[in-house]
Amino acid sequence: MDTNPGLPSRSLSGPRSVYTSDHEMFRDQVARFFDRHIVPFHRQWERDGIVPRSLWLEAGAAGLLCPMLAEEYGGAGADFGYSAIIIEEIARTNCTGPGFPLHSDIVVPYIADLATEARKREWLPQMARGEIIGAIAMTEPGMGSDLKAMRTTAKRDGDHYVINGSKTFISNGQLADLVIVCAKTDPAAGRKGISLICVPAGTPGFTKGRNLEKIGLHAQDTSELFFEDVRVPVENLLGEENKGFSYLIRNLPQERLVIAVRAAMGMEVMLQKTVDYAKERQAFGQPVIDFQHNRFKLADAKAQATMFRVFADHCLALHLRGELTVELAATAKLLGAELQNRLFDDFLQIHGGYGYMAEYEIGRAWADARVGRIYGGSSEIMREIIGRTL
Repeated sequence: MDTNPGLPSRSLSGPRSVYTSDHEMFRDQVARFFDRHIVPFHRQWERDGIVPRSLWLEAGAAGLLCPMLAEEYGGAGADFGYSAIIIEEIARTNCTGPGFPLHSDIVVPYIADLATEARKREWLPQMARGEIIGAIAMTEPGMGSDLKAMRTTAKRDGDHYVINGSKTFISNGQLADLVIVCAKTDPAAGRKGISLICVPAGTPGFTKGRNLEKIGLHAQDTSELFFEDVRVPVENLLGEENKGFSYLIRNLPQERLVIAVRAAMGMEVMLQKTVDYAKERQAFGQPVIDFQHNRFKLADAKAQATMFRVFADHCLALHLRGELTVELAATAKLLGAELQNRLFDDFLQIHGGYGYMAEYEIGRAWADARVGRIYGGSSEIMREIIGRTL
């Protein structure tokens, strides 16, 4: 594998055909941005628990935000391949703090597809420039992946909705200027009563809790959000009232592909770093890689990572053609998250005590990867989705 940022079209499985030469030119641009503006500072941001807002403005100016957004709203009008490259560079550098994919590939598409024209023109250009940072608030305390158990409500009152409730584990939560809130507009209707409503930061009654302390993703701000009689105009509704669940289902495959793409690159990069370490580290008078057990572990890891790379690129190619199904996206997310966690645990073990030290990338990557089996729908939910197709 070649992890040189200038030649990332080659992987464990050989040359990659999913990207064009234009994609690869963009990768060079993204790699330079990460190596200059993110990598030297990321360890400090992990200690701070947040990345600076100035990074978002720099990323916007460099064209790293919202590449799929139409040009009339400030984007590049590009395909998802450009977003995938940014995701891969996050994995290549193990710089997990910037919540660019959540903002660009999850939040912005809801607004671009469903907001009124006036709201699109108000919000989207600022989101492309990094002046408005987006988040989406689904999860609630005690709710987990069960959306029908949602308790946050939005009641119509004339030309406004009045929102009450709380959310937790919200990525980009501290920095967010605009939050898509999932709320019950018809509480008696279960999932069929959910709506998506945009709430700007600073709206009276909308408050942010503490920046949550996590076991990984230390540089990514994650918050509790509270809504007490928060009034927002009806124009802030995305799409139609009570259609929120169908909108979420429609957009979740891309969110799950984001996780799979990141896992595929992460496995390749950490495998190479572990091979390099095992060649240099001496134990009992010989390099660690000379022990058959370690060599076999790494051989298995290479075979499995190669297999997943082929599948992930297949799913990416399908998505670029608009053909990625809900169950195939769930399969990619399930396999990617589970395999990444298993391999990272093996890689950490090969590093020995040094693997448990935060100064070594594998330890940080191992902790960061654990949430992959939970967010975007837990592995158990992925199995339910796949199981229903049997």
